[in-house]
Amino acid sequence: MSYPIGKFSKMVSLSIDTLRYYEKEHLIVPDRDQNNRRTYTDADQRWIAFIKRLKATGMPIKEIKTYARLRYQGNSTIDERLALLFTQKAHLTAQRQEIDAHITFLENKIVTYHQLKAKLLEKNLKK
Repeated sequence: MSYPIGKFSKMVSLSIDTLRYYEKEHLIVPDRDQNNRRTYTDADQRWIAFIKRLKATGMPIKEIKTYARLRYQGNSTIDERLALLFTQKAHLTAQRQEIDAHITFLENKIVTYHQLKAKLLEKNLKK
């Protein structure tokens, strides 16, 4: 099934301008109908969902463009695409470790304040 740009933009929750930008940046290569209007397919919808997910992981647009270029080159680029995904996974793992360290810091501080409050309460009850 194919969709005109207006319907497709609603399906993927992206503006028409964003879809045109993605095309200009070679992130997506839509088909054209007999009147040279862009048409999109269900495969394009899945590809856009994947791009949006890569963006949500924090992958820079430059890397997404590289991934897209490799994807359009075919299966001979699977190793390069895997390398991009492993690199992004490593970035996310490092971020998670940093966030975990921040959470531990805050938890320790919370415990300190609970202990201080308990001591103050105990002190006030003895008065």
